[in-house]
Amino acid sequence: MRIDAPALLSATGDRLGRVLQFLWSGWAGLAALSLLAALWQAGHEAYGPFILTAPLDTLIAVGNLARSPEAWTVAVTTLQRSITGFLLVTGIGGFLGIAAGYSPATMRLVQPLITVLLGVPPIAWIVLAMIWFGGSDATVRTVIVVSTLPIVFVGAAQGIVTRDRGLDHMAEAFGAGPVRRFLTLGLRQVTETLFPALVLALGTSFKVAVMAELLSNAGGIGGALADARINLDIANALAWVFIAVALLVIVEYSCIQPLRGELERWRRAAQPWGIKR
Repeated sequence: MRIDAPALLSATGDRLGRVLQFLWSGWAGLAALSLLAALWQAGHEAYGPFILTAPLDTLIAVGNLARSPEAWTVAVTTLQRSITGFLLVTGIGGFLGIAAGYSPATMRLVQPLITVLLGVPPIAWIVLAMIWFGGSDATVRTVIVVSTLPIVFVGAAQGIVTRDRGLDHMAEAFGAGPVRRFLTLGLRQVTETLFPALVLALGTSFKVAVMAELLSNAGGIGGALADARINLDIANALAWVFIAVALLVIVEYSCIQPLRGELERWRRAAQPWGIKR
């Protein structure tokens, strides 16, 4: 098989440019984190270490935890619970939302149910899941699925409902079947609302997982926070919060955001490098 060298170089250069653009956009995030650290330090100086540990002391506590194999086990437990719950929500919610988006009658039928599910606080689901499953992985995953499924469902359904039907009709006129129209047109338009919903669902998955672990005594970061609360160890508590947030950021910017960039290349095709309109 003959390799088209110019095309390969062009594709490689295009991908490298997107990676560099993605990395360059991280300066804004670093600036926001620096501002947060400054406010954190100001709060520490105003209220003292018993109320709010200094950022540097918290980082030292994070370093001490990073040298402990037990701490790694705790973090991985919460990470796998959050990711597996999120993947379940993505698959089930995305499929059901896309299917419902093609049926206006189904959307009208499920809208009250979605409102009810969104209105139930996660702590109520935690209590019910503890009664059903006890302090186990099933409790944490069940609460994640029930709490975040409406978010992904609405994001996927809204993307289908608001799609450009004129493009559908044009593709149909050129002989494209339903599956091909969805893969080439519908799926690309769904990402506009689906990916923000996935980012929100991912953040909610981590928060709900930690809260469920803390209340159900199921181990993980939530269990470590419960121990820090009992010992009045503010530095350790903030260190675990820092680790949970760091895990969330790593998952989002190593999985979701790169995938979003790949699927939404067509949005930036006519934009100069680094310029947002």
